[in-house]
Formats: sequence, structure tokens, C-alpha cells
Amino acid sequence: MKFPPVFRLIMILALAIAGAGRAESGNEAGVLLAKTWTADHDPAAYWVSEKYDGVRAIWDGRDFRFRSGRPIPAPRWFVAGLPPQALDGELWLCRGCFEEVSGIVRKAIPVDEEWRRVRYMIFEAPGAPGDFTARIETIRQIVESSLLPNLEAVSQFRVSDRKALVAKLNEVVKAGGEGLILHRAAAPYHGGRSDDLLKLKRFDDAEATVVGHIPGKGRLANMTGALQMETPDGRRFRIGSGLTDAVRRNPPPLGTVVTYRYSGLTTKGLPRFPRFWRVRDDP
Repeated sequence: MKFPPVFRLIMILALAIAGAGRAESGNEAGVLLAKTWTADHDPAAYWVSEKYDGVRAIWDGRDFRFRSGRPIPAPRWFVAGLPPQALDGELWLCRGCFEEVSGIVRKAIPVDEEWRRVRYMIFEAPGAPGDFTARIETIRQIVESSLLPNLEAVSQFRVSDRKALVAKLNEVVKAGGEGLILHRAAAPYHGGRSDDLLKLKRFDDAEATVVGHIPGKGRLANMTGALQMETPDGRRFRIGSGLTDAVRRNPPPLGTVVTYRYSGLTTKGLPRFPRFWRVRDDP
């Protein structure tokens, strides 16, 4: 499938419009971000897919970029056959392989042998016309016409009710997956965080910035006992769980954005039982 130069211009303008009102830290690319699924949402109104534990990658028609807007140093052969149309997806290896794929795509000089194992799992076509159902077809046509072995459309399916949704979640998690993504079928494309895109996982997760290192005691003497964190709205809390000894010896520097898991919120609105997960995948 070939797109004329004017189509590429339309896509660039669409991305600019979608990102014009963005205000969320780390979303300089202005892409659509997910909220957390709650029981008041009707899953029948959404397409559902597995949530791939990879590195978010936005293709602007010419280059790969992290969600932060920084370029991804992908080999030229990897992107040579991609269309001049904006795409959004995950650079992915396999379930449970986040750390490995994260290391591969961050190398300033890409290693061809490593990148040949990476797949670009496409789940969106920013700026494409129509609702999400129409964009699924657009993505399918792009993948089929490209004939690229590393390019794959994320499989989308429908469920009838909440019971079927939870059953699918359990199936994916049991197989080693991270969770599910729900994309409203009738939604046009836009940027920012919205109910049009929902994530469903066994645990809640969020991002916060490291603002301090709390010294450890006893066995953890001379290491970091906990990370002092600050949420985007300025609230502070500590993360002491989930830190390996390696991380405690060499903790994330101040200013680093990390992702943590937690189990609901306290009465003060702070994360309950926060646990370090990883440094955010697109610093």
C-alpha cells in the first residue's frame, strides 16, 4: 500500500492536532494513553487485546520515537519498509522479556542480530480516518501490504460481558501475559488519557519520580533502604518493596521516572503497598 505525499502531510497535521493539548509528563508525542478499567465500563463497547509488555514505539512516518519524543535508534533495515503513515505499538520480544527488549532498543548503536528478534506490534494508526473499528482494518491492510516479517497487527477481539472479560484476563495472565487493553470501538483517534482506552491487569500501576534515597539499616546498611517518590500532582511516599540488592546498591538517580505497582489507595489518596517494578520504559 502506497500513500501520496499529501497523505503523509495530513497524518503529520493530525498528530500535531492530537498532541496540541497534551499536558501529561512523558507524553511529548501526544499519543493516546490508557486509564484503568473499572466495573462501570461496559466491555461489550470495546475491542480487547493482550497488553504486550514491550517498549512503546511511535512511528511518525519516518522515524521511531519513545513516548517521551526521544528517537529510538532502530536499524534502517528494520524501518525501511514501514509506510509514511503514523503508527503506534510495542517493540516486543515475548511474554516476560521486557528487560531484554528494553536493553536492545536503547543501544545507541543497534545490534542487527538482536533487532531481528524484535517485533513491532501495532495497535493504533494515529490520525487515520474513522473509528477504532475502521482503524483495525487500516492496520491490517498496512501489515499485509508491507510483507515485513517483524511487523504484526495486534489481535483484537470482542467479549460480551464482564464475566467473559475476566475469564480472558485470567487466561492471558496464566499464560504469562501482563493483562488486557480495551479500546472503544466507536472512538475516533485523539491524544491524551481517556476512557476510550482502558487497561485491565491484576495489579494497579502508576508512575512517580525519584526525589530521594533513604539509607538502609541492618542487612541493608550501605545500601538504599527505600526510594522517596513524588507523584505528578506533588504527593510524596516511599517505595521499599520490590527493590533487588542490585537496585539498592545502584538506585535510580534523582529525577528518574519509575513505574510501581500497588493495591488501591489509602484514605489520603496515596498508593497502598507500593512496590518497585521498573524504570519507565521511555525516559
